[in-house]
Amino acid sequence: MLRLSELKLPLDHPPEALPAAIAARLGVPPHDLVSWSIWKRAHDARRKSAILKVYILDVEVRDEAAVLARLADDVHVAPTPDVAYRPVAVAPSTERLRPVVIGAGPCGLFAGLILAEMGFKPIILDRGKVVRQRTKDTWGLWRSSKLDPESNVQFGEGGAGTFSDGKLYSQIKDPRFLARKVLTEFVAAGAPEEILTEAHPHIGTFRLVTMVEAMREKIEKLGGEYRFEHRVTDIDLDKGVLRGVRLHTGETLEADHVVFAIGHSSRDTFQTLYERGVHIEAKPFSIGFRIEHPQSWIDKAMFGPCAGHPDLGAAAYSLSHHCSNGRTVYSFCMCPGGTVVAATSEPGRVVTNGMSQYSRNERNANSGFVVGISPEDYPSDHPLAGIELQRDLETRAYAAGGGDYFAPGQLVGDFLAGRPSTTLGEVVPSYKPGVRPTDLAPLMPDYVIAAMREALPVFGRKIARYDDAQAVLTGVETRSSSPIRMTRGADFQSLNVRGLFPAGEGAGYAGGILSAAVDGIKVAEAVARSMVAEGTA
Repeated sequence: MLRLSELKLPLDHPPEALPAAIAARLGVPPHDLVSWSIWKRAHDARRKSAILKVYILDVEVRDEAAVLARLADDVHVAPTPDVAYRPVAVAPSTERLRPVVIGAGPCGLFAGLILAEMGFKPIILDRGKVVRQRTKDTWGLWRSSKLDPESNVQFGEGGAGTFSDGKLYSQIKDPRFLARKVLTEFVAAGAPEEILTEAHPHIGTFRLVTMVEAMREKIEKLGGEYRFEHRVTDIDLDKGVLRGVRLHTGETLEADHVVFAIGHSSRDTFQTLYERGVHIEAKPFSIGFRIEHPQSWIDKAMFGPCAGHPDLGAAAYSLSHHCSNGRTVYSFCMCPGGTVVAATSEPGRVVTNGMSQYSRNERNANSGFVVGISPEDYPSDHPLAGIELQRDLETRAYAAGGGDYFAPGQLVGDFLAGRPSTTLGEVVPSYKPGVRPTDLAPLMPDYVIAAMREALPVFGRKIARYDDAQAVLTGVETRSSSPIRMTRGADFQSLNVRGLFPAGEGAGYAGGILSAAVDGIKVAEAVARSMVAEGTA
């Protein structure tokens, strides 16, 4: 098989044009083309009047060796790589403690799956509830301002990614094609097969719910065990070696291989691990607001006369600007045709995030509009100082929104002019339970506000109407990523606690569903290797 990349055709090309273009590109007669399949498909919209489809294909031709030799200097033609996933270990037959995975988000889900597939029968703990009950609790905040601190957008089966756009792409280096393993498992669990071929696949919240349930069933059939509403409150250590985890029920679960895939909002767990001496360091993250525009504005700006074409769907964007004060402002977690959601996990605080369904057919587009910050910006040099900053900003937002989980909001025109908003206009904000107009500037450090005011007109020159006076900002976006890193070594174990395997976004090693899932695979493999080595020592 040959991997052919960068094959471009018009947006509305007929089906027969693709095999003809493959044969012409390889310089072979059509009858030498035995078969072909799409590996990835994307769109090139740089020329809005002539948007192109861009293909990467796997092609079988007669006399493949001759074609490869003739096109040896063509970087877009190469042998098709082997993308099959192969387990790195098999559980030893000797009886030993089962591995434990803490957290049932994307990272914990795939750590548990890989361990189960290799025969290690993991125990998966999650402080939250099963995904359907968790969804009901989350709607309780959105509809009635009732927060369950243990069952919300952040905590529960599926993790924070369940209430998101369900984006399944990443820029991580992936030489072993572990992302393909993730996508393949998602398809087996009910995701549309197109996620295997789309360059920027997404699933949406409702589909993620059923997929998470299907994957839980698979893990349980392989011998894995789930325990929901089991919050870890402490760990047992013996001379730097993990011996077990303590639960809020009073139970101590004996374990010597524990994956901590706890997500970026498990602040109490971070505190406990720090107090027990687990090596933690502060890391950069980003803070800001959510920005909303009508999706029709974004479609027209990105696709021009092709806006509304069924093959293109709702347009997305990615923006970045390096400001004169040294800060970088960028779009984050862009949700086409989606909604801004209440994402707090702690009482008395307001946090925003973005979400969309598979159809992406809601009226507005939204994105994080955030500014990068570093540990030098935190209130102290304590490793958990980033959490202190998050809490301060979220508490300010709660008060500015009125103290009932409404979010503070402001028109872009008012924000740029430095005046409070008293009413909202053409763009109806989607955040529930609701938005109260105010002045967002006091909610953020001055350098953040200055950077945002500089970036908005710049982004408006890149995407028409991005800085329109009627666009809406909603605050605050503080959980773009984890503010800490639980440092680990080449063996994926904590630098100073044997048997503790930090993993995923909360540990500071991923950002988004796909990268977190891939990290879960890597950590599960490390656990398996360690258990096999110890079992044969």
